[in-house]
Formats: sequence, C-alpha cells, structure tokens
Amino acid sequence: MKQISSITELRDQLRGQNRIAFVPTMGNLHAGHLSLMRIAARHGDPVVASIFVNRLQFGPNEDFDKYPRTLQDDCDALEKEHVYVAFTPTERDLYPEPQDYRVKPPDDLGSTLEGEFRPGFFEGVCTVVTKLFNCVQPKVAVFGKKDYQQLMIIRRMVSQLALPIEIIAAPTVRAEDGLALSSRNRYLSDTERAEAPFLYQLLNDLSNQVKSGRPNLGQLVQLEHRCLAQLADRGWKPDYFEVRKQHDLKRPTDENLLDQTPLVILAAAKLGQTRLIDNLEIA
Repeated sequence: MKQISSITELRDQLRGQNRIAFVPTMGNLHAGHLSLMRIAARHGDPVVASIFVNRLQFGPNEDFDKYPRTLQDDCDALEKEHVYVAFTPTERDLYPEPQDYRVKPPDDLGSTLEGEFRPGFFEGVCTVVTKLFNCVQPKVAVFGKKDYQQLMIIRRMVSQLALPIEIIAAPTVRAEDGLALSSRNRYLSDTERAEAPFLYQLLNDLSNQVKSGRPNLGQLVQLEHRCLAQLADRGWKPDYFEVRKQHDLKRPTDENLLDQTPLVILAAAKLGQTRLIDNLEIA
C-alpha cells in the first residue's frame, strides 16, 4: 500500500486507473470502516481510502481539536485490507488557500435533522467530498448508512452535478449489543457505553409499532423522544427523533403510511458529552 499526501502525487499514482473504488474517512478506523473497504473491493479496483479530519464540517464549539487521530494504526489496518492507496493529505495539501468556494446542499435536505443541530455541517461535507472526488476521480464511492442523511445528500449532489460516480450504500455495522460503531464512541465512559445501546432499542421499539399497524405516527414519535428526554439522570439529552421517507427524508403523509412507503427512523442524542446518531429503515 502507498501512503500519499500530495494531490499531484496521488494523480500520478492513479493515472490510467478507470475503475477506482473510493472510501473517504476521517480516520480512527473501526470495523465499520473496514467493512466499507471490502465492499469497495467488490465494486472496483483498485481501492483508494482517504483519511482527513475536515475542519469545514466542524462547528466552532465541536470536537475538531480532540477528534481522535490514529494515522499509523489506520494505515496498518488499510494495508491488511489490501487498499492500494491511503490518501492522507494535510490541511495545507487539501486547502492550500482559504476554501472560499463551497458546495451547499439545498435547505430541504441540508438544514433539517443533523443540519438543524449542526449548521454548516453538510456544506463542509459536500465541499470536502467534491474536492476528494476531484482528486481521486473514482468510478464508485462507498458511504455507510450509519450517516443516513449524509448518504442521501451525497447521492443527490452527485446526481445534480452530473458526476460520473456511482454511490454505493453500505449497511451499518453494530457491536453485539446493537450500538452503531462510530469513532466518537471512544469518548464514552464505561457507564455510558453500557447505556448507549438504549438508543437503538428505542429505534427498534418504534419500528415494531409502525410495522404492527399502530396509528398516530406523530404521537409515537413524541413518546419515544419524551422517553429519552426523561432520562436526563442517565445522561441522555435528545436532539431529534423522527420518522421520514427513505428516498427524500421528508415527513410521511397519511397516504404514505397507507401505501407502505419505505420509511426510516432517525435519531440523535447526547449521552453525557458524546453525541450519538443512529437510524433504522422500515421496509
């Protein structure tokens, strides 16, 4: 495996490759990330992974400075997965001058759910992903469903900008107790880690109630949100708990519920100082 930081060097290394499968990451790789590498290998060759903690997608009071950086361990893990190139640019490599040109998603997708609680987040994501796509020029790119809204936004961006890239959605990888794997899970204390799977339990509870034909979806969602809000003594502070349509993340109408439009439950909450996000599709 080659580790490359320079964009020029990267393009030289990849010249003539027209089936590149790309996985962008912020590093601190776990089993979920590594599963993306295997999926990428099934859809293209060679596999290129990037590791870059993108300042543009962090708010002023978020965890950019303390975000876990484990570059050597990450590169060792990528090599074991037979990744061809680990693209590891510095900020100077990727942003040699202030990034005044930005890619902003439409408000109907970018300013709701995560976008409401993290203003500017998806603008930062779209800008860096577009730039990485231009550097790597992949045929396919793999994104995890764990970041469901991000996946939807990237898909629409690629479509509307006519980028010649196929976006592959990868299933969420979970620990045995159901907690979605995330680099930020390492912030959890032992007590919080034992508590964290409760969010996934709530998603399953709501999913089962919807599948069983329980009426009044809005009331069910409010009950689940209230359940978390009432557990402040256990460290919970919910941001949102929503049911949306899978294909556009808009709220479902009564007609959508009757015709069994595919839905997805999306939730975000703080547990102590750690913010957890999760989702569950309802077929």
